[in-house]
Amino acid sequence: MPKIKTTRAAAKRFKKTGSGKYKFRKSHASHILTKKTTKRKRSLRLDQMVAGSDMKEVRRMLPNG
Repeated sequence: MPKIKTTRAAAKRFKKTGSGKYKFRKSHASHILTKKTTKRKRSLRLDQMVAGSDMKEVRRMLPNG
C-alpha cells in the first residue's frame, strides 16, 4: 500500500486549527486595491473557516493534518 501524499497546493492554503477545523485566507486581497472599497478590503483581512460541506475534500487533500 503506497503512502497517501499531501496535495501541496492545499498545504499552502489551509491550516488546521486546534479544534480540527481548517482556516484559509480570502482571495483578491493582494493587488489592485485602489478600486476596492474600504469595507471590502477590511473583510478580506480576516481568515475564514472552511464550510462543513467542503471539509471532506480538504481532509482528503491534507491526510496528515
